[in-house]
Parts: sequence; C-alpha cells; structure tokens
Amino acid sequence: MLAIKASYLADEFGYDVYILTLNQGSQEPFYRFSNKITFLNIAVGGNPAQYFLQYKNGIQSAVDAVNPDVISVCDDGLKGFFLPLILGKRCPIIYERHVSKLIAIGQNPGFVKKIKTSVQFGLMDVLAKKFDRFVVLTDQNLLEWNLDNTAVISNPLSFYPEESSALNQKRVIAVGKQGYQKGFDLLLHSWHEVRKEFPDWTLNIYGKFEKAQNLDAIKEKLQLGSAVIFHPPEKDIEKRYLESSLYVMSSRFEGFGMVLIEAMACGVPCVSFNCPYGPSDVIADGTDGLLAKNGDVSDLAAKLMLLMKNDALRIDMGKKAKQNVQRYLPDLIVKQWDGLFNELVKEHKKR
Repeated sequence: MLAIKASYLADEFGYDVYILTLNQGSQEPFYRFSNKITFLNIAVGGNPAQYFLQYKNGIQSAVDAVNPDVISVCDDGLKGFFLPLILGKRCPIIYERHVSKLIAIGQNPGFVKKIKTSVQFGLMDVLAKKFDRFVVLTDQNLLEWNLDNTAVISNPLSFYPEESSALNQKRVIAVGKQGYQKGFDLLLHSWHEVRKEFPDWTLNIYGKFEKAQNLDAIKEKLQLGSAVIFHPPEKDIEKRYLESSLYVMSSRFEGFGMVLIEAMACGVPCVSFNCPYGPSDVIADGTDGLLAKNGDVSDLAAKLMLLMKNDALRIDMGKKAKQNVQRYLPDLIVKQWDGLFNELVKEHKKR
C-alpha cells in the first residue's frame, strides 16, 4: 500500500515524497516504487535505551533535513505513536492504522499478555489523540478507537486488469501468511465439508508457511490430500486470481482485507467470514459476494458450495464485484489523501 500510494502521489499529484525506514540499509524494496521517491534510513540497535535514542535522534535529524509539509506515520508498532511527542507541532502529523487492535492479542493470550495488551491499548488511546488525523481503513475500524480526530480512507487497489476470470475453473483461492489471524485451520475444516459434495474442486492457499500452525497435520487428519495445495508467496498474485473461480477468506479478524478487493478486481466473487473488520465494508452480501457467520465453518462451506454449484450466480456476482470494486481505484483513494493533506496544511498555517 505504501508503494502504491507514495508512487501515485509522486507521479500523478506532483508530491516530493520521502520515505524514512529503519535498518533497511541499501536493501532494495520488494515492491516497485516511483524513481521520484527519495529513501532515507535510520540505523537503530542496542539495548532499549540506545535503540530509542537512535530512533528519536534519527527521526529528528531526517525531519530537520527534509522540512516536510506533512508527516504520515505508517508504523503499526507502538513506537510510531510517540512521533508527535518526539517532533512537536512543526507540521501536521497523520497516523495510518492498517491493522486491527486484535492482532496484538493473538492466539490464546494468557493473563500476563492480557494485562500487557490492556496497558498497550490504553497508551495507544492516549497518544492517538496527539495526531492531527488518525486514519483507519473502514467505518467498522472506527469502533476500536474513541477519538475525535479520525478519518476513514480505504486502501487503494494494487491492480485492476482489463480481463476478468472466466470463472470456469474448479479452483478456489486464498491468500495470506499461515498465521492465527488468517484462520486457515478453520478453512481446512470448511473444505472438509465442501469436498464431500465437490471432490473435483481444489483449494489453493498462497502465503508464507508457518510450521507452528500445523496446517499440514490438520490437512492430513482431514484426509484432504490433493484437494488442498499450499503454495509459497506469489509475487504475480494477479495471475492466480484470474485462474480462479472463487476467493475465500477465513480470517478471524482483519484491518481491511486487501485480498478481497484484489480478487474482485479480477472479477472473482468472494466468500468471507463476517469478521471484524473489513469484509462487510467491502462485500455487498448477496450482490457481489457472500458473508458467512464469523467462525462458523459449516456456514462458510455452505456459502462456497452455493456459488460452486450455481454457475449463473457465480458469474453474475463476479461481474458485479468487478464493477463495485472500482471505488477503490488509486485515483479515487489517493485523491482523498491529497484532500486531507491540503486541509491539514491550511489548518496548520492558521495556528
């Protein structure tokens, strides 16, 4: 998202964009950025006190050198919340929240972790008020924050191909790293039910392997065999969407659900748990996709099978998905950022 937005601001809106990273060194970014963007880097390390001092001094030096009109913080870690205190009010500072608070809780949190996250959330709530704007991805994300300085700006699409999937392959796709959040363990149990009715369809899961999730063991226990295929991360994921007939998202929670709008851009209808937060903002249930009860593996399986057996419904939803997802085109989303930047600069000059 940073690559898309920053590049669009530089190439289409004429912004001078500087991206400040930590410990990136001379390593090339994985994603493509505009060659008009300037990269700056801070090297940090040592014990916590040394780390924070290097972090603080490095950011202050970089900001002094660039003298920006606006600063946008994209770090979802706790330290990013301290930027207004570190830098003061020299220019408007925005925080971009790309994940749900739920990600900090994780799987089966113990008593100590619950206390730790409670303190962390309390600190976040206090520090979030220091930003000129606190930007979240969906209207539902607002429910996590009791703030007066919020704005909602969704992620922009990373691609919108002219072609669409033919939706005639017996292939379902899911994308994401194998973590607790993505709920692939739940998805395998759903697919166990699907396979009974549709043994000739395959589920293809693309994402970083995580041995601790024991997905291979679950797959073997459920005797899914070649009906489920785990693939490594795919850089050209657009091609894989175009080869598929359905997208399925089994996440326990999300910040947005970027994969949903990517699949929809390829004309692929989505079936998703109605988890917090994102799917119900993206999918018009029953029109361009289907929402299943959150965590209900049987309902997810039923929704998948409904579209698998009904070619006409699947094709109709795929067409509507491609149309409806145009609201996330970069030109429209980045225009909102441009409007926000200009608004905050004007407000700052009046102070």
